[in-house]
Amino acid sequence: MTAEPADDTRSRILRAALDLFAEHGYQRTSLRQIGERLRLTKAAILYHFPAKEHLLAALVEPLLSDLEGLLDAAEELPAERARQAVLEGWVDTILTHRRPLGMLFHDIAPITRGDTYHRLMRISMRAIDVIAGPQAGRRERVRAVQAVAMCSDPVVFFTDVSDEVLRADMLDGVRRLLAAPVDTAGAGPRRRPGRPRALDREQIEAARRMYASGEHSVDAIAAALHVSRATVYRHLQQAGPTNETV
Repeated sequence: MTAEPADDTRSRILRAALDLFAEHGYQRTSLRQIGERLRLTKAAILYHFPAKEHLLAALVEPLLSDLEGLLDAAEELPAERARQAVLEGWVDTILTHRRPLGMLFHDIAPITRGDTYHRLMRISMRAIDVIAGPQAGRRERVRAVQAVAMCSDPVVFFTDVSDEVLRADMLDGVRRLLAAPVDTAGAGPRRRPGRPRALDREQIEAARRMYASGEHSVDAIAAALHVSRATVYRHLQQAGPTNETV
């Protein structure tokens, strides 16, 4: 029997580690447990990852690399296009790496002790600079910090929401934040009560895809997007006839 390629063993270790970290948490998962799941010795794990912290860093690396690539490309664009590229690209990247991000949220302590944390902070600061724009003041930079959080945090708290619905909600929220006038008097922009009357482009597309799949009723789509049934139905009618009536 031929030996398993080293890359395959390394990938198997990473997949098993992510599964166990998700099940039990980083702190409560040992290298021995990872080895037992794969029928490998602890020495075999240590050959590829000299310490458990190296496993964590390797699991987070694709997320960090993708975010750095996004920022490298966005920083070559004009300010407004760069902002939009970062907002949409950040959400898409975070959604792509939902599982490792959830693991980080529940076991952030090990990350704060290493270079990975400082790298993540540098990435976040670059994103804040792009979103805030040139010559941004304190208020604009505060909003940029909030925008980065809005493009990241919901994936941890809404694990039962599909990628496309969550993407639409996250982009809608951050665009509303950045579009609202900056309140120089300290009272904040006036907020109209009730649910929003309209959906943005991403939410409309998500609603139509959900309805077309045949797995979601108009009521279910309205609940997922936090709008009225009539609002959803209006946008579905614009795309063609439906089988439901208001």
